[in-house]
Amino acid sequence: MGESTSASTPAAEPFRIDVPDAEIDDLRARLRTARWAGDPGNDDWRYGTNRDALADLCDSWAEEFDWRAQEAAINAFGQFRVVLDDVPIHFLHVRGRGAPDGPAPMPIILTHGWPWTFWEFHAVIGPLTDPAAHGGDPADAFDVVVPSLPGFGWSTPLTVTGVDCQRTSDLWARLMTEVLGYDRFAAHGGDWGALVTANLAHAHAPLLIGAHESFPGFVDLDYTSFGPADFGPEEAGRWEQMMASVPHTTSHLAVHSTDPQSLAYALNDSPVGLAGWMLERRRAWSDCAGDVESVFPRDFLLTTLSIYWFTQSIGSSLRFYYENLGAPSWTPRHDRIPAMEAPTAFAVFPRDLLQVPRRVGEQHANVVRWTPMERGGHFAPSEAPDLLVEDLRATFRDRRS
Repeated sequence: MGESTSASTPAAEPFRIDVPDAEIDDLRARLRTARWAGDPGNDDWRYGTNRDALADLCDSWAEEFDWRAQEAAINAFGQFRVVLDDVPIHFLHVRGRGAPDGPAPMPIILTHGWPWTFWEFHAVIGPLTDPAAHGGDPADAFDVVVPSLPGFGWSTPLTVTGVDCQRTSDLWARLMTEVLGYDRFAAHGGDWGALVTANLAHAHAPLLIGAHESFPGFVDLDYTSFGPADFGPEEAGRWEQMMASVPHTTSHLAVHSTDPQSLAYALNDSPVGLAGWMLERRRAWSDCAGDVESVFPRDFLLTTLSIYWFTQSIGSSLRFYYENLGAPSWTPRHDRIPAMEAPTAFAVFPRDLLQVPRRVGEQHANVVRWTPMERGGHFAPSEAPDLLVEDLRATFRDRRS
């Protein structure tokens, strides 16, 4: 890879995905022989995932979906794996193409959440690494690193416990500096990735050029400590949006953070169950007005499901909630204010699950940019990649050497 590592740090090894034919055949067989539950009176999804919609998706998964084409698209990017502190880490590493007489591409690590995978960022990698080829300024080029969270995708098998957002941020700091050889870097994340990024901004601020989040993640904020009166006039409707999302988040939070292993057996055994659990979240958490495929192409949805299925990572991905919420062990690394010292930008998407007043955010982070977006929900990199790319470029444009 061209980077040096210390004697105590293992080198990353090139990696390619090659799912055995037998596993693809097994997936199709399971989909074709599924035992379907009845679903009366659920045209509006009030009881959860609608059977007709799920059956149509699963039929495509079994009969039409071309995993090999998606596998080839992923393998077109440079992929690597390394094991740090007994934690396997899979990541994409794509070099930027900047202007010959301009600044070197800025290294940035992009961190996903659940039910995301590293592939959630596929649409932003090209514009970030080669802006000139996508109508942008080559001076805005980034070196992009996209890891799979521990226990997700090919960052498996995860056999150690206690890997939470704080520990993940420590692993990311080592990945970027010791394994990849960058002195400093930028960081972005959404969902759990925002909390990992927040921990980088707290514990590893000297290493960060800056942080950027598409979800309001803070390390020391009590999310029950503010109410509608804390939102400014320009933030009208954000409290109501957050309250409207509560019914769509309580079920998975309760299960994942208390007894995730009990659910893992079912979802690891049944692709229909896996799809049903995840499809409802995609529909409810995105800016899709009830039509999930108006935002996410079917092939993308099925690729995401396939990554979880082929890696058998659903169980360890659910446990990430337990490690962060069910048995939290987060401890502050310093008592300075704000806790997130690195310059931090927030892209505020109108249909995201969690909304935080700017004035509250400024008490907990070194806020340098706060950008309300015109559209988009919880899955910013795949819902509104154009908006995310432009906000990342604008955030870091003046921070290049």
